Amino acid sequence: MKNLFVATSLSMSISIFAAIDVLDRVAIIVDEGVIMESQLQDRLQNTKIRLAEQNIQPPSEEQLLDEIKEQLIIEELQLQRGRDAGVRISDGELNQTFIRIAQNNGLSLEEFIVNYEDSGQSYEKLREEIRNDMVIQRVQQGMVGNAINITQQEIDGFLQTDEAIEQLTPELLVRQIQVATRLEADNIYQDIQSGMDFLTLVEEYSINRNKNNGGLMPWRKISAMPTVYAEALTKQPLGFVSSPIQTGAGFNILKLEDKRGPLVTFEEQWNVRHILIAPSEILDLDSTKALLTEIRDNILNGADFGELAREYSEDPGSASQGGELDWLPRGVTAPEFEAAMVNAEINVLSPIFETQFGFHFLEVLDKRTEDITDITIEDRAYSVLFARKFDEELENTLRSMRAEAFVEFKNLY
Repeated sequence: MKNLFVATSLSMSISIFAAIDVLDRVAIIVDEGVIMESQLQDRLQNTKIRLAEQNIQPPSEEQLLDEIKEQLIIEELQLQRGRDAGVRISDGELNQTFIRIAQNNGLSLEEFIVNYEDSGQSYEKLREEIRNDMVIQRVQQGMVGNAINITQQEIDGFLQTDEAIEQLTPELLVRQIQVATRLEADNIYQDIQSGMDFLTLVEEYSINRNKNNGGLMPWRKISAMPTVYAEALTKQPLGFVSSPIQTGAGFNILKLEDKRGPLVTFEEQWNVRHILIAPSEILDLDSTKALLTEIRDNILNGADFGELAREYSEDPGSASQGGELDWLPRGVTAPEFEAAMVNAEINVLSPIFETQFGFHFLEVLDKRTEDITDITIEDRAYSVLFARKFDEELENTLRSMRAEAFVEFKNLY
């Protein structure tokens, strides 16, 4: 009886393992890894669903399966490259990614998980897929990103194309003063440089028919302006006033009044100087604060900020410049430094405050709102060119990787 039970148990075990083998088998060997039949079938079904949702007629199942096999082979090769390079995605980083995905769908993470699993899909399986995608992105960046170089000449050339002009460049609102002679134009330009109001000079001197509209020309992109106007206004900040420009209708002075478009960007900036002293083995915490307090008091009593910064400040980047950091936007300094800078009054020493670098006090010399639209446009142009080169280089790299790989297709039928 005992032997019968053993024989029966063994028979059941063999049957179970045989069933598992039928349910999921190795479909493709790729170098040191494998692709399972279940992966092929899952990708096949998901692809069919996506094509149906997009009303796209799929190719034959045989052709679609061949394409999916190649996709999975390329993915497996990149995942192997990532494992060899020690690329890891922590659970914390993965959780942050899912929080962003949930927020983009107007959900909390908990709501997203419930909705996803209620649709009959596995959240844990999705986590593994997203983790693999993140590994592959890092592998691709490592293989290709560092090899790409974008020159300023390429950026300038791209910005001259119809595509860039249409998608990136803003529309400009320009005021105009038009007069008949060079002498009049030169005199008006000198008045503007002396501080006279542009609009007042339009009303008093301009002979153009837009005089009654404050000299305003219609909103237009720089590419739609006369060449001489475009040359004068290219890469100029808001408020720019041109020197006199000669045209067939006389002499013109232009003022860049406003800009509009998705990349138009204005940035608050602060002109700051500071003194930094950090505690050390020689100078303990209390002594550091006492020394900085003494320096600050000396400045309040008339001592020269720049001289004391050169003598005492331990910030190597600014000490030799009398503590001056030049113009700073938000987001480039330690949070405590930024808070002190933003809240400071012009030409008033801040209280002493601490950052990760030590103890400081600062003085804001001036504040401005800077037009950085052209910088934003160049950054976007760089991104467009980088993405194009990245795609081209990545395609060549993956093609070479596939050609060099050992791949064996198993006969599943």
